[in-house]
Amino acid sequence: MPVDDKSLALNGRVIWITGLSGAGKTTLSDRLVTALRLRGHHVVTLDGDAVRAAFGQSLGYDVTARRTQIERLQSLALFLSEQGCLVVVSALYCDHDLLAWNRAHLPNYTEVYLQASLDLLRQRNSKGLYDSGVENVVGVDIAWHAPENADLVFDCDTGISADRLTTALLQHLSV
Repeated sequence: MPVDDKSLALNGRVIWITGLSGAGKTTLSDRLVTALRLRGHHVVTLDGDAVRAAFGQSLGYDVTARRTQIERLQSLALFLSEQGCLVVVSALYCDHDLLAWNRAHLPNYTEVYLQASLDLLRQRNSKGLYDSGVENVVGVDIAWHAPENADLVFDCDTGISADRLTTALLQHLSV
């Protein structure tokens, strides 16, 4: 597939999608990647769960392990973006200093926050994380630090569809 100037404009860019478990990070990431590939962009996706699995589930889910996981994602995103890749990251844990690092070090960084109430997430509960007795759940017994400076914030409680989220994000990226 020939590469055009518009495709090259996104090279070396990192799109970081964050939100609590069940907010729709992976769904949005998958749809965004598909849409970008259909437009001729070479895209690499880094999903937190997939990267965790690729490293052999060597980390737990406590705060220290979650921080290590995000640092892995940051390192991979930087490595790939420096090689000219368009990188889409979907990651749960966030902390203000980790997001500040992203802004300072990741090229052409775009931060997307999928804001969702615990009530909505408990209804969805796709991984069973919000069942009573489950430990180390961000937003329940691990503090959630919502992004303060996200480039885009989508309120998932409004019922916005994944298709509309994808369209809005593509418009923001001007593709």
